[in-house]
Amino acid sequence: MRIELPKDEMPRQWYNIIPDLPSPPAPPIHPGRMEPCTPDDLVDVFPMSLIEQDVSDKPWIDIPEPILDLYAQWRPTPLYRAVRWEQALGTPAKIYYKWEGVSPAGSHKPNTAVAQAYYNKQAGMKRIATETGAGQWGSALSYGCAMFGLGCTVYMVGVSYDQKPYRRLMMETWGATCYRSPNQRTQIGKRLLAERPDHPGSLGIAISEALEDAVPDPECRYSLGSVLNHVLLHQTINGLECKKQLAMVGDEPDVIIGCIGGGSNYAGHCFPFVPDKAAGKDIRFIAVEPQSCPSTTKGPYRYDFGDTAQTTPLLKMHTLGHDFVPPGIHAGGLRYHGMAPLVSQLIKEGIMESVAVPQTKCFESAVGFARAEGWIVAPETAHAVYVTEQEALKAKEEGVERVIMFNNSGHGYFDLAAYEAFLSGKLADYEYPVEEVQRALSVLPEVPEQ
Repeated sequence: MRIELPKDEMPRQWYNIIPDLPSPPAPPIHPGRMEPCTPDDLVDVFPMSLIEQDVSDKPWIDIPEPILDLYAQWRPTPLYRAVRWEQALGTPAKIYYKWEGVSPAGSHKPNTAVAQAYYNKQAGMKRIATETGAGQWGSALSYGCAMFGLGCTVYMVGVSYDQKPYRRLMMETWGATCYRSPNQRTQIGKRLLAERPDHPGSLGIAISEALEDAVPDPECRYSLGSVLNHVLLHQTINGLECKKQLAMVGDEPDVIIGCIGGGSNYAGHCFPFVPDKAAGKDIRFIAVEPQSCPSTTKGPYRYDFGDTAQTTPLLKMHTLGHDFVPPGIHAGGLRYHGMAPLVSQLIKEGIMESVAVPQTKCFESAVGFARAEGWIVAPETAHAVYVTEQEALKAKEEGVERVIMFNNSGHGYFDLAAYEAFLSGKLADYEYPVEEVQRALSVLPEVPEQ
């Protein structure tokens, strides 16, 4: 069952969760002064308009008309009720999923890519530099930059660059330049490749390279596809649409599920529902991460750098340590060492749950979902599919009707090599060793209480 929101019902504002949090977010810390960052500390990295959104105390932020015009290419996105999958699972639960794979780049990422490209253009920039894990973000920003006539430079995590050539080709089709990370064109890349010529890369390394590229160029700024407050803000158009679509069929969610790497797709999906929980509604928020990169389930809630070269402000978040290099699982978008500070705060305060799951179980569920609903989902989204299945089976076991919703954050049509590995029995699970986690955490910076 497809639930379509009329075009004229598309939200015209983003929802800012910060005023509704039980306590104020911990501020970013300048690593030199060990004091909260000021806007002046960030003006060489981001346009002032995005810095202001990051710290805004306004509950609603107007979406500029040029962004709305581009959103209208694919938004509102459909909400589906997974009737065939419900029947296949034999569950009394109602399962809904928000389908973000209809965007030009095939995922939720353009919701913020278009916005960030617009604000950079307004600030007079000529180019944006960024990183990407599996290539979803890099392709989305390449599309956004093309729409506003900006250059785009992307540093793609090496293992994904090798695994997913079609994502690179998408970026290049939209006019971007994509480099394998680590790369000889940056100082940190040269150092890491000297130590290990076949370095698989990490998002922390790619962030460092993009920053090293962007900051010296006065006509270039850096862009991040997740983690930061303004990115999560832009993604809330998803959850706001979901609220309207569920109201159209007279349902309210009992459980809301999404995968987390940096946290943006799930935050955008569930944040608009957090005030409902605060008002007394019994809603569970379940964030799903891979066992091989367990930032919220094994990582402490501490201040850490967002990148390997230690050039970013310190962010208070769940982290596995800024020099963490995860294994090359196929869910490349979930291989970040940290987690969005706002998502981390909700987990720390018990408003949101998080679980870590093995990739083979996720692919098994994703194949079952594809055979029932037709959509082949991205490896990242497969993590949400697996936990949704587990919750539906739990409802069956308990004999209760329950409304479960998850964010189907992107298609997997460029990830068929991962499905081939699973279907041929070559895909293996990997649980990150506790001793490796402890080693990575031993280098976390000490930050005075703020």
